[in-house]
Amino acid sequence: MAVFALVNKESKERQMNILEEAIQTRRKIHSRPEEGWTEFETSYLVSERLKSLGWQVYIGLDALVPEEVLGRNPELVEKAIERAAKQGVPAAFLESTQGYTGVVGTFDTGRQGPRTAFRFDMDCVQVQETSDANHVPVKEGFASQIPGMMHACGHDGHTAVGLALARWIVENKEDLCGSFVFIFQPAEEGTRGAGPIAAKGWVDDVNFFFAGHCGMYCQQGQLGIGAKGFFATSKLDVSFTGIPSHAGAYPERGRSALTAACSAVMMMQGISRNSEGDTRVSIGKLNAGEGRNVTPVHAAIQLETRGETEEVNNFLVKNVTNIVRGAAEAYEVKYEIKLVGHATTLTTTPKGVELLKRAAETVEGYKTVDIYNSIGGSEDVSLLFPTLTPDSSRNLREPRLHRGSQTL
Repeated sequence: MAVFALVNKESKERQMNILEEAIQTRRKIHSRPEEGWTEFETSYLVSERLKSLGWQVYIGLDALVPEEVLGRNPELVEKAIERAAKQGVPAAFLESTQGYTGVVGTFDTGRQGPRTAFRFDMDCVQVQETSDANHVPVKEGFASQIPGMMHACGHDGHTAVGLALARWIVENKEDLCGSFVFIFQPAEEGTRGAGPIAAKGWVDDVNFFFAGHCGMYCQQGQLGIGAKGFFATSKLDVSFTGIPSHAGAYPERGRSALTAACSAVMMMQGISRNSEGDTRVSIGKLNAGEGRNVTPVHAAIQLETRGETEEVNNFLVKNVTNIVRGAAEAYEVKYEIKLVGHATTLTTTPKGVELLKRAAETVEGYKTVDIYNSIGGSEDVSLLFPTLTPDSSRNLREPRLHRGSQTL
């Protein structure tokens, strides 16, 4: 079977043009970071660039299944739409998204061959970028313009690379065969965006599927290939609701949501390790209380579990659920647990690893290619891991888990 190889046959001058364009694209996106499900400016940039290159473009509900969306805040979405409009994103485009970000592009060379998919994520993280004058984005004038938001996880680079590759494919289409699916995914942070795109069927019939990250463990001139290593993960929001009372008047009538939350957090730290694989339980945020002398009525916890396998992660989620339920009963408060993000495990096919290694050898600038057997992180690209066609590069794999938002 003919396969797609990243062998650039263009002149040095054209290569540099693509590189310079990628740099400028990355810097533009870096200056306008958008968190998950609010990437309207970025989606517009991607959509327009792909259209100008002759790709077929799908946005909004044409790109994903809304019922599978996790962790989307409608208030933040509305604010992002208003912000994008002020930045010049046309009203017609914003209306066409129906409030959902994400772009899928397809391109057919017109010659028989494999169907190859690539995933590039677009969202930022909630980090305030430094204003230090020595910080390159500050020095060069492309630092974040949105307070509290920053592309600190490289997704601006991912999107820029994706658009550069889309251009390269068009410029080299006479030397290629088969067809391509490019997924510019929203909401990778919190593992929220891949499931809705997978549910639309974009990767159901692909032969090869690739995704990557800038940085990670690699230095300049290195390419790292993850042979295996993503953990399954569940992102959980827990809320407790108690009964108010005054510290001096009838304190016995109150039921403290804060106390229940603190008790649950401490017990979660004691969940046993699992002989079937590594485990992680991370409680990142706890907000509670109304005032100094009022029994706390509300408490909210943001946490995540990670397991080396889906079964190990399910073990952790079950224990967290039992602990929350037990704390609520012990302190006589109400509770709710919401699944707001999920990803499963993924193991790369050896054939895919060898293909990437051979392709990297043809690209000027790579000094080493390193294989990583354990990364320790989680990635919702694992939900896009396709059910491949019989003549593809690996065995069939059944779909994993329902990903709809739910109360456990």
